[in-house]
Amino acid sequence: MSAYTAGLLAEIGIGGIAALGVYVILATGQLSLGNAAFMAIGAYAAGWLTVTHDVGLTAAVLAGALLSGIVGVLVGFPALRLRGIYLAMATLGFGEMTRSFFLFFEPLGGAAGFSGMRQLQVSTIWIWLGIVLGVLVLLARSRLWLTLRAVNDDEVAANLIGLHATALKVGAFGMGAAISGISGALFAHWHLFIEPGNFGFERSTELVMAVILGGSTVAAGPVLGAGLLVLLPETLRFVADWRLAAFGALLILVLLVRRQGLLDRNLLRALTFRRRGAEARPEAAEVS
Repeated sequence: MSAYTAGLLAEIGIGGIAALGVYVILATGQLSLGNAAFMAIGAYAAGWLTVTHDVGLTAAVLAGALLSGIVGVLVGFPALRLRGIYLAMATLGFGEMTRSFFLFFEPLGGAAGFSGMRQLQVSTIWIWLGIVLGVLVLLARSRLWLTLRAVNDDEVAANLIGLHATALKVGAFGMGAAISGISGALFAHWHLFIEPGNFGFERSTELVMAVILGGSTVAAGPVLGAGLLVLLPETLRFVADWRLAAFGALLILVLLVRRQGLLDRNLLRALTFRRRGAEARPEAAEVS
C-alpha cells in the first residue's frame, strides 16, 4: 500500500470515528459544535501517556476516551439546559476555550505542539472504527436507542411517560465525547505531532457536515460522509483551482436532492429487500 493510499484510509477512519461521536449526540436532537475539543482532550491525554509514561496504545486510547467522556458529562449538565442555536454556541465556546487552554499549557507543548508518539498502523485505526461502529449498530437495536430517539422526537412527551430526558441527553453527550476522544487519540498517533490548531472550529464543522451529508439516522451514514469529505476533494483535483468550489457545489446538490443524507433506514431497507429478492429468484427458478 502506498503512503498516499494509507494516508487517505487513515483520515477516513479517524474522521469516521469522530463523526460517529457527533452522530450519538444528534440522536437526542442536540447539535454540538465542540467535538473537536473532545478530540483534543483524547489526543493530548493519550499522547502524554504513551510519551512520558510509556503506556500501551490501547490503554492510552481508552484513557483518552474516558477523560473526554468525563469532560463531556461535566459540560453536558450545564450546556444541555440550552437548546438549538444557544446550545451550538455554548459548545462552540467550549471548543475555543479548550483550544486556548492547550495553546498556553506549556507542559504539553503549548503553541509549539506536542510530539514523540509512536506511529500506529492503518489497520489499527480501522479496527477501532469497526469496534465503535459495531457497538453503535448493536445499540441501535436496543431499547436504550429507542428512548434516545423518543427524546429527540418529543422531549416533553418523553418526560411524561417516565423517561429521564436530561439524564439521557447528558449520557449521550458523554458517550459522543468519549468516541471523539478515541478519534483524537488515534489522530495523535498517526500524525505523530499535534497542536491546538488541529482541533479548531473548522474540525467541528467538518464532523457535523459528515453526519449531515452521510445521514444521521443510521450509524454507517457518518462514516460514509467522512469518507466523502476526504475523497471528494482528491477526486476533484482535475479542476485545479476550482476544486473547493466544485466540492462545495456538489455538497449543496447532494443536500438538495437528499435532505436526510445519502444513507437512511428506508434506503438500507430497500437495498436489503432487493438483495434478498435477488437471492430468492434463482431458487424459485430451480423449483419451477
